[in-house]
Amino acid sequence: MSHLYKELQLSSPYKDFLNQVAEDENDRLMATTSTLYVGNLSFYTTEEQIYELFSKCGEIKRIIMGLNRETKTPCGFCFVEYMLRDDAVDCLKFINGTRLDDRTIRTDLDPGFKDGRQFGRGKSGGQKRDEFRLDYDPGRGGYGKIVQQTAAASAAASKQVFSAFSQSMPMGFQAMKAAGVGGRRKRPAAEADDADAEADADGDAEPAAPAAKRRQLAQADSSNPRFRQERDGSDDE
Repeated sequence: MSHLYKELQLSSPYKDFLNQVAEDENDRLMATTSTLYVGNLSFYTTEEQIYELFSKCGEIKRIIMGLNRETKTPCGFCFVEYMLRDDAVDCLKFINGTRLDDRTIRTDLDPGFKDGRQFGRGKSGGQKRDEFRLDYDPGRGGYGKIVQQTAAASAAASKQVFSAFSQSMPMGFQAMKAAGVGGRRKRPAAEADDADAEADADGDAEPAAPAAKRRQLAQADSSNPRFRQERDGSDDE
């Protein structure tokens, strides 16, 4: 019964579909492997954190961090190789489903790491699951890549439409003022002087101010004896 229970614990739907190994050979490797595939990691989980947790089950040979193929940054998975298979089996039983960096991690036996498997296989360089994910996951870069690309394309299209609409609209008051279009324009001093000189030459000069005229009339009255005698007579009365 204990053997049956152990086999049930080791069963897993995990399989590397790109592994070009015959089924019989894959079964043989799975029966002797001491390597674990660890999934659902946060992009921010470090190798030191993984070592601290997984070393509780036995001596670790090495840890291979999964990397984005383009940016070479962690993308949410890794491989853990133990020195002994029994330690890998114990880790599968005791650590699978536990939480690391507030995430429930998944562990599965792996037939063995090969160079190149440390890189993501999605179009953007990460894991395929993060290409099509619709939910927001802050530990794995926010929304899925397709959602992010769609949102970015929509924002770019909206910006282009707004730009075209702005160019087709008449200029606003401030823009017209800055461009010197419409409204009264203050003439430069030199231009104003030239205009005044032309007006004088054409006889179009403006008449003298009323105050100046009154002063001229007052001076004329004071020099006229007739008006001076009339004012003196009115004072005697």
